[in-house]
Amino acid sequence: MGLSYTTSHSDDAARFFGPLVDLYECVYAEPPYKEGPEQVARFRDRLPGEADRLGFTLVTAAVDSSLVGAAYGWTMSAGDWWSRADSDPPAGIRAAAKLAVMEWIVQPHRRGEGVGAQLIRRLLADRSERYATLASDPRSRAREVYARNGWKQVGTSVLPWGPPMDLLVLDLDPKPVG
Repeated sequence: MGLSYTTSHSDDAARFFGPLVDLYECVYAEPPYKEGPEQVARFRDRLPGEADRLGFTLVTAAVDSSLVGAAYGWTMSAGDWWSRADSDPPAGIRAAAKLAVMEWIVQPHRRGEGVGAQLIRRLLADRSERYATLASDPRSRAREVYARNGWKQVGTSVLPWGPPMDLLVLDLDPKPVG
């Protein structure tokens, strides 16, 4: 059977939390992350609170009932920015509401099939925010994918439990040049 995509919001996303935690555990056990039970528990614990945030959207990809990918985010209000950023983004970005993409993950054996691209297209579709932002481990292969797809680095953030992360922004309403 083929892939099916589902878009959920705060009120109906909880049904995916168990499989989403399992997917997170699988993806982040790989290098360069090498996350273990402590990081997985932190993710599990913070997930319900994230689902309650303004503008929360979760897009999942599944084959039958098996989750193979997911992307989710919520609205970062105008004036807000990443809490541990080493610098402010350009003023226009800070002043705008942004979609904070918190996770964008695909099962290792399903990468390269376009699942991730379809997840992010669906997550970004019809958003009211002008920009999307995410934090990426600069050591990861995903970081290269973001750069190829127009995400621009505007800062760095250091989490107490992990490596410095690149803070990236994508303009969701780019103006034509020329």
